[in-house]
Amino acid sequence: MPDDAQRPMLAHNVYFALKDNSAASIAAMVADCRRYLSDHPGTVLFAAGTLSDLSRDVNDRRFDVALHVVFEDRASHDAYQKAAAHLEFIQRNKENWKQVRVFDSDVSGAGNCQPRHIPS
Repeated sequence: MPDDAQRPMLAHNVYFALKDNSAASIAAMVADCRRYLSDHPGTVLFAAGTLSDLSRDVNDRRFDVALHVVFEDRASHDAYQKAAAHLEFIQRNKENWKQVRVFDSDVSGAGNCQPRHIPS
């Protein structure tokens, strides 16, 4: 098993396509990401936002809201999945989800990031 300096972090990237993708609905979803998902133990990086206006051939534009969370380890990610705030986020928002795509990966290099609290 690798030592702590070599152990990969876990990047949890989620792309939400919304049934109601009005500007107000998208803003509410981003606000809920910040409210319920930004302050979990073991979070190295948190970001939530909207589809960029970049439109190159390689850009996947089939989402409205993007969530990016890097956890210091797999255990932190696994605890997040069961956390009351995460489960409440799902309950509050799932009815408006047309499609949810989750990309989890083992990563390195985010260790220089400091956890930040994003104001609502």
